[in-house]
Amino acid sequence: MLRLLTETLARVAAGAIVAAFSLSLVTPALAVSASAAPLLAFSARIAGDDARTRLIIDFDRKPDFKVHYVANPYRVLIDLPETDFGVKAEELEARGIFSDIRYGTMAAGRSRIVLTASRPVGVVLAEVQEEEGAASYRLVVDTAIVTDQAFQGLMEKQSWQEAAASPGAEQASVMLPGSRADGPFVIAVDAGHGGIDNGARGAVTKTEEKHVTLAFARQLTEALNALPGTRAILTRDKDEFLSLSQRVQLARNEGANLLISIHADTLKQKDIRGATVYTISDKASDSLAASLAERENLSDQIAGISFVDEPAEVADILLDLTRRETQAFSINLAQSVVSNFKDQVLLINNPHRHAGFRVLTAPDVPSILLELGFMSNKDDEQLLIDPAWQKKVAGLVARAVEQYRATVVANGG
Repeated sequence: MLRLLTETLARVAAGAIVAAFSLSLVTPALAVSASAAPLLAFSARIAGDDARTRLIIDFDRKPDFKVHYVANPYRVLIDLPETDFGVKAEELEARGIFSDIRYGTMAAGRSRIVLTASRPVGVVLAEVQEEEGAASYRLVVDTAIVTDQAFQGLMEKQSWQEAAASPGAEQASVMLPGSRADGPFVIAVDAGHGGIDNGARGAVTKTEEKHVTLAFARQLTEALNALPGTRAILTRDKDEFLSLSQRVQLARNEGANLLISIHADTLKQKDIRGATVYTISDKASDSLAASLAERENLSDQIAGISFVDEPAEVADILLDLTRRETQAFSINLAQSVVSNFKDQVLLINNPHRHAGFRVLTAPDVPSILLELGFMSNKDDEQLLIDPAWQKKVAGLVARAVEQYRATVVANGG
């Protein structure tokens, strides 16, 4: 395999390498049919060294694909139609040039492979080969390290841009939290991670965080919808990827009075366990909060989405005041959750903490991030995957929301 890869790369002249890379950008556009069954990627292998690496994936049908490049960190993105990945984890374990390889769904009809490298990398060859005598197709992707200048050239030549909601796309009428007089009280329940972003993995069962958060989010939505005059909606109701800005925007589009983002992280300290409630702040309350926020904010990078700074809205005095008001409401909700958890759900020391979580940045929607526990702790893990425990905790959160709402109404919000 390596000999073949070396021979292939040797035929690419140094002066023509950028031209060869450019060819990878004109791969036929994705042909996605809403009625077509997903592709099946049933096997894969990867080989190479710290200068060049070959990736091979076998499919049951011919895959249309596109290649893109993203910086900070250096990544090669391979976009595919909807694909079921039946490959073994070890078959796509990062090696050679790549320090991390992820794959999974991005949205309806779309899947993605993200190859992350520690230095600039380019695609030398990307093609689909039909297997003779077998009803299968092989995607072959050869990559090699390049200079920063060459990588920048690849970035500039591509016209592609991730189709994600712009953080400033919906900035029309700004209303104070809880000021909606008509209609139901709306809560957006955000199941953390999803699709290509698996989140943490259980210490014993290896259960992925994205499945735990969705299961709990469904329980919480059911509990909230049982409250009078309340409507709870899920930002995602299946295993799909949503960018952090999309999660915020979906809540705002629904006119949400609250956003509750659900997580179950992992820590190096396996003995730490218990629930934590986070609110947003420019400065983290402690090193643990800072570390968790940093990891959660990497969700977009995991899926290959470039970070886009929010517009300079702080110059708008009304919006700045709205944010301050929103933050006060968020703290009120966090305190209500902590109060209801006491003596019912194990809490971490100092259970109300704060940090710069990007999913909590809606200027007009009070928001909290609820860490149910830690998948890295075997005792927490057993609770987190227990439907009965999930239902109990969901009921406590619903009660906290009901008390919060009563407080807002009583205070004339």
